[in-house]
Amino acid sequence: MSTQPEAGEIREAVGLFDSADALQGAIDELLSSGFDRADLSLLGSEEAIEKVVGHAFERAELEDNPATPRGVYVSPDAVGTAEGSLISALAYVSGVATAGMIALTGGPLSLIVIGAGIAGGAGGLLGAGLAKIVGGARAADIHSHLNAGGLLLWARTWNPDDERRAVGILARHSSRDIHVHSQSGAPRMAPLSPAH
Repeated sequence: MSTQPEAGEIREAVGLFDSADALQGAIDELLSSGFDRADLSLLGSEEAIEKVVGHAFERAELEDNPATPRGVYVSPDAVGTAEGSLISALAYVSGVATAGMIALTGGPLSLIVIGAGIAGGAGGLLGAGLAKIVGGARAADIHSHLNAGGLLLWARTWNPDDERRAVGILARHSSRDIHVHSQSGAPRMAPLSPAH
């Protein structure tokens, strides 16, 4: 039976997942059962891991290592919002800037409207391309983790009840190698791909 953590001790439930859908299901249930988004962390990029670990590694070696690079959880909704923002911001800025330039040169209203529409469309296409890069980086990161052995998820626990709930949730979503560990100090947070 777990005890209350001592001062400076961090307790976490950890699990290894074989699919992005199973990982997302576990995250959704953790969040809906009272865990905070800040309590969740995911494995950092393969490049960040290689820089820290410096050799070939097994996922089991990373699970309990406090030096393992981690990243914060970013929801698919937030990624979608970022992608939409890229598209709309570039379309808006392109259209307004073009309309303003045509208006300053004394162009007719019809040319202002047509120019703004064309420039806005071009800006939107550029934004869509950037959004695809953001989504592609997220997909590539997930794919590389799956090829290297799986997706790791840590859930910070604050008491024995949190530990039981977290382990149960991880187990319901096909996680393997589920356990609770403790470590002193904060885990190392590393940047992920922009949309991970």
